Amino acid sequence: MPGPRLAASGLSVGGIGPAAFELAAGACLGLTGPSGAGKTRLLRAIADLEPHDGECRLDGRPASAMPGPVWRRDVGFVAAESGWWDARVGAHIEPVRDADLDEFGLSPAVREWSVERLSAGERQRLALLRHLAAAPAVLLLDEPVSHLDADLIEVVIGRLAACRQDGMAVIWVDHDRHRLARVADAIARLDSAGRFSWS
Repeated sequence: MPGPRLAASGLSVGGIGPAAFELAAGACLGLTGPSGAGKTRLLRAIADLEPHDGECRLDGRPASAMPGPVWRRDVGFVAAESGWWDARVGAHIEPVRDADLDEFGLSPAVREWSVERLSAGERQRLALLRHLAAAPAVLLLDEPVSHLDADLIEVVIGRLAACRQDGMAVIWVDHDRHRLARVADAIARLDSAGRFSWS
């Protein structure tokens, strides 16, 4: 039997944690908790974007044994507010197919837009598509549908379900426990003191 796709042991950052979990290929772990509990920082630690204690392993390979950019090619982090390094949208989404834009309710003309023109919901969808186009083994999602209406939320949930069928593992941070109950195989919680526990 294959081992876990993503595993964490003794993971802590800035007094948050320690967290330990194993995530199989195609599985989804939901993470919830009050604002300020440290959910984003924990995701950033998993993505090796912040100094932390403990270890994460991808298919048995420790993050500490590889450069951060190499790790993040396979462990993608979709921030709640993604970064944009060019004024033109198209520079950020070159690998994204027009069919994918259409699925997410976006016109291919968005490639010619300025980033400043994008709404919060458009930024959220484009950031997710940008990461999906890279086909990571694991996707870390920080409030990925917070700016989307109900119909678009269903589109995102459906697309991620298809990616999980192909083996992508997901950690999904959300304040909405009902939504997490729909999408996640297991749910963990950070309390206001940053303590990690299973719901």
